[in-house]
Amino acid sequence: MAYARRYGMEPPQGWDRCWTLNYSDSAQFHMDLLPSVPDGQRQRVLREQRMLSLAHVQTSISITDRTHVNYRLRSDDWPSSNPKGYADWFYARMKPAFDQRRRAMMLAEAKADVEDIPSFRVKTPLQAAIQLLKRHRDMRFSEVEDGRPSSIIISTLAAHAYNQEGSVTGALLSILAAMDRFIHERNGVTWIENPSNPRENFADGWEHEPVLKEGFYEWLEVARSDFALAAQQDDMESVIDILAPRMGRPLVESAVLPTSFQALARSREKRRNPNQRLADAPHRKPMTWPKVPGGNVHLLARSSQNGFRTGYVSSGVPVRRGCSLNFMATTDVAPPFKVYWQIVNTGKEAAKDKGLRGGFEMSTSELGSLWKDETALYIGTHTIECFIVKDNYCAARSGQFVVDIKA
Repeated sequence: MAYARRYGMEPPQGWDRCWTLNYSDSAQFHMDLLPSVPDGQRQRVLREQRMLSLAHVQTSISITDRTHVNYRLRSDDWPSSNPKGYADWFYARMKPAFDQRRRAMMLAEAKADVEDIPSFRVKTPLQAAIQLLKRHRDMRFSEVEDGRPSSIIISTLAAHAYNQEGSVTGALLSILAAMDRFIHERNGVTWIENPSNPRENFADGWEHEPVLKEGFYEWLEVARSDFALAAQQDDMESVIDILAPRMGRPLVESAVLPTSFQALARSREKRRNPNQRLADAPHRKPMTWPKVPGGNVHLLARSSQNGFRTGYVSSGVPVRRGCSLNFMATTDVAPPFKVYWQIVNTGKEAAKDKGLRGGFEMSTSELGSLWKDETALYIGTHTIECFIVKDNYCAARSGQFVVDIKA
């Protein structure tokens, strides 16, 4: 929670200032400052009355909210927080892995003592995993802000689910598999407890804005699918293609490729696909069928306006908004097979209308399985691709056909 934005910045007259840190990003703390007052003793009494955990209570603070009715008089319903306690809890969750990595760095650098390795240089798999998950979140919601999971929720659930895995991949898969187990229901209210302040619910906004709860579970499902699929791949190119739409191609390449190969990979990819930005649209779902070589499928497109055919159009050639588009696929793959289409729209107009799409749509009629009818609804650059699936293998894919819609 960004308290510096949520609460007023001046303490009540007569109170001493107690500036503290916002814990909006526990993998790498930000310097958001806010006024507060130490409140450990009063928070201890309040927790004892409710039989709540006293962990980290001594570092509790109360937030000075200028909009609060009791702003001038300290009361039990003042907003409370505990960023110092949260930081202590977070680092305790990764202490075994932290100590192990710090000792390994000491031995590798021939240092005399672990204290010779500064703490800030030690990055655990938990911290790296959280940064990757938040990057995945950022890309997933780059077109649509509604429902974007908060950093504090991702960090808290990830730290709970972390089992001291020694690799980032192991940490990611373990965290994604278990993080929702630490979301509870209390008297019909979804609750994600602040580990350093059990009176605070990080999911308090979910009750008033259901889209936040829906957005979290939707993101979690996509993240599970993406990282699990990437972990199953045998070649780096497939890993990059799966994660690039969710993480950004440069970031993924820097993570999986040696430095000397990164620039070469980007130049080759640009020559092979000049529309890489469209291929890496964050809402485009990755292909899950194993690939088999040999088959081909090609797309032809025809446009018509107000019922009058205007002829064939090529990939990337502008078409008028509102026109009808008819796509026909031709393939050398022998039947029987299934035909899937992937339409990826982009732009704020499509996002606002919840029309970004990005999934796989199977043709239903046997006769028209190689045809796809669409309408040019949203101004911008979009893509359509055809997949021929035979015996649960991708036997052929057309490549992206770019649809550039003008007013």
